[in-house]
Amino acid sequence: MVSPLVIICLTLPMLLLFFFQNRRTFKKSPFPPGPKGLPIIGNLHQLNNSLLYLQLFELSKKYGPIFSLKLGLRSAIVVSSPKLAKELFKDHDLVVSDRPKLFGQQKLSYNGLEIIFPPYGESWREIRKICVVHVLSSRRVSRFSSIRVFEVKQMIKKLCGHASSSKATNLNEVLMSLSSTIICKTVFGKRYEDEGTERSRFHGLFNECQAMFAALFISDYIPFFGWIDKLTGLRARLEQNFKDLDQFYQEVIDEHMDPNRKTPENEGIVDVLLQLKKQRMFSIDLTNDHIKAVLMNMLVAATDTTAATTVWAMTALLKNPRVMKKVQEEIRTLGGKKEFLEEDDIQKFPYFKAVIKETLRLHLPAPLLVPRETSEACTIDGYEIPAKTIVYVNGWAIHRDPKAWKDPHEFIPERFLDSTIDFGGQDFEFIPFGAGRRICPGIPMAVASLDLILANLLNSFDWELPAGMKKEDIDTEMLPGITQHKKNPLYVLAKTPM
Repeated sequence: MVSPLVIICLTLPMLLLFFFQNRRTFKKSPFPPGPKGLPIIGNLHQLNNSLLYLQLFELSKKYGPIFSLKLGLRSAIVVSSPKLAKELFKDHDLVVSDRPKLFGQQKLSYNGLEIIFPPYGESWREIRKICVVHVLSSRRVSRFSSIRVFEVKQMIKKLCGHASSSKATNLNEVLMSLSSTIICKTVFGKRYEDEGTERSRFHGLFNECQAMFAALFISDYIPFFGWIDKLTGLRARLEQNFKDLDQFYQEVIDEHMDPNRKTPENEGIVDVLLQLKKQRMFSIDLTNDHIKAVLMNMLVAATDTTAATTVWAMTALLKNPRVMKKVQEEIRTLGGKKEFLEEDDIQKFPYFKAVIKETLRLHLPAPLLVPRETSEACTIDGYEIPAKTIVYVNGWAIHRDPKAWKDPHEFIPERFLDSTIDFGGQDFEFIPFGAGRRICPGIPMAVASLDLILANLLNSFDWELPAGMKKEDIDTEMLPGITQHKKNPLYVLAKTPM
């Protein structure tokens, strides 16, 4: 298949005359520096969407903590330092709380009927309030505790079998299956992992949805080249994924509305949303499309982020045996030698909490925060930023800023002991979940799962690498995509503690 950018370059000469004849002269305003691009396509041909945060990190070394890009006909800036993140989220948060309208995101979110991708406004505020109060609150997350506990216990049983037979465990696979099951039971009230065809269908839909969110649609940046997205089959692929997902969501809703349905042991998020729809107590009419869009948020934002972060935590601990030994001693001593740690137990482990924070610092779930867009002109670091400018915040670079962190590339949990720095959005050198009005509302749910899974992995087993493998052999390569996944599976040997 011919690359969309190759097609652009072939048709570019025909448009150059049009471009130069119709451009207007205007007075230039101070704008951040950045790499030079080509007419019309700007810097699009220079960027690799799969590892964009690393590219932007390298560009920040050359052009500074704020620099500009030309993405087709759209302007963008990239912020890469805690100081400028603070200016952005504290001084200009309202102005930069919009989202750029991107074709794939709009399609899969039912034109922005959820909480991640819509523009800032009354409709978004109401949906966010519904989710924060009724779906993602600490109280609601506590009610789902029994699901997390049951599924983590099932995982521990499975790993005990591996330990007794000295079988190497693909931790990526185990943790992805666990996270998926917890989210499915929390959201839908059922698990898909043991259902054969349904399991394959669910994972196929989910993986394709992730791919569509990461895909580059030329029409987002050069509207009159939108035909290229059709020519390459990208639009048809998106339409099919949306159609398949919509059918899946509708089947879930129909099943939960069936009057003959057996009362579930655990009320899922679908049930909560359907009850809220019936009550009609909000300033917007909650529709099935709103519910479907929120379900998409839950799946995309929660499933693989928890799994990926846990894998990175175990990777870091295996590469740092001193830290592994210290955190296991704390857990087993303060945990009272329990076979299974409950969620309340974990709050007593300060060094364990520091390990979680250090993992999130080096392996934040989304290395580039979800892009924002300016709703009006503003001044950032002395530069005039026009309205409708896309704003990228490179969390990966901010978490490695040497002015904010000593030995920023090293895994040192001790840096968080006796420190008040947290991920609640007020410490701009540490923003794994974002900051400001658009901070991730799912922090309580994400942290509850991450804590419970990792603490019990460390409590229940000692961990070794397969025969012939040393800690230096563990790679830290990453897969392309929105979430920072480890490229190669982490194979480990679980050993029952003596």
